[in-house]
Amino acid sequence: MTAPAPRKAPRPRADALRNRERIVTAAREMFVEHGPDVPLDEIARRAGVGNATVYRNFPDRDALVREVVCSVMDRTAEAAEQALAETGDAFAALERFVHTAADERISALCPMVSSTFDQHHPDLEAASKRVEQLVEEVMGRAKAAGQLRPDVGVGDLMIVVAQLSRPPAGTDCVRGDRFVHRHLQLLLDGLRAPARSALPGRAVGLRELRPS
Repeated sequence: MTAPAPRKAPRPRADALRNRERIVTAAREMFVEHGPDVPLDEIARRAGVGNATVYRNFPDRDALVREVVCSVMDRTAEAAEQALAETGDAFAALERFVHTAADERISALCPMVSSTFDQHHPDLEAASKRVEQLVEEVMGRAKAAGQLRPDVGVGDLMIVVAQLSRPPAGTDCVRGDRFVHRHLQLLLDGLRAPARSALPGRAVGLRELRPS
């Protein structure tokens, strides 16, 4: 007797996928504005879905925060892939990547990574590793072209991007956003080769920023 073929798991409906995307987008916006403790019912309200829909997709706050962080990392990785696909000026591609990464508001998510949930979750580690590898390639091309100073690492770059895209204390996000790209360009000009001075210490990688 032939054993029955295993049933395939049903694919999520298109409307269910759209709801999940709306929840993640709303959560990202509200985490940036208010921090990771924003009430889930407020996230549901902004996403235009019911509370039950949020909990059906994300059983707890940690699962939602992790999904938001991974989605930001995925979009950052996609921006790096676009930079690598460019065939023109390597430093110009790096510049475009940096400005795109800043728009993802990584700075607001960094405290959530360090305090809200398991930093060693496989999804988070895989997303972080992908980002690190791709950004290292983008920077490597600019270094090989003699355009990027050789004594900076991926961690150096991403730390400064996060810091510069964070609103100064006592200001709101909207006011701070006016200066982000201006200050990022000042940073990028300082990264150009040849370097005017030697940096203290050594280049930093993302692995060194992860908790032990």
